[in-house]
Amino acid sequence: MLGDEPGVVVRCLDSLSVAVTFLDRFRYDQDIVDHAVEVRARGLTARIDEVVHWTGEGGLVPYMEGLAADFRGWEGERTWRGPGRDLAVSAVFRSGGHMGLTWSLRSQGGTADDWAVSVTTWLEGGEQMTSLVSALRHFLDREHPGS
Repeated sequence: MLGDEPGVVVRCLDSLSVAVTFLDRFRYDQDIVDHAVEVRARGLTARIDEVVHWTGEGGLVPYMEGLAADFRGWEGERTWRGPGRDLAVSAVFRSGGHMGLTWSLRSQGGTADDWAVSVTTWLEGGEQMTSLVSALRHFLDREHPGS
């Protein structure tokens, strides 16, 4: 059980009420980590409890590493989607070296009460982004189950 492990919080530079939290790792095997993701903004809290994350190529960490490596910027939008389509991230770059990460959660019940929500966190492209990548790598790394 990995639920006691601290999570990773992504806070927005522009609005401290906006945050995304990776928490409650509860299962993994050689290639998969399951965890929860929660988003918050003024008047909003949403959570997906069973986000499936592939630990290898094509996962969130390599996507975020690519963004961090391009800290000088890029044109357009870059998007990543998790294997279950319940978590997606889109990134844009704006002047001043800031990256906007739009985090989208979507329920997967297949019923009339399904929902979707997105929040955007703005981060500094340099050290702040590098720190986020490191924290996510540690949180999602199958080699550190009890850390």
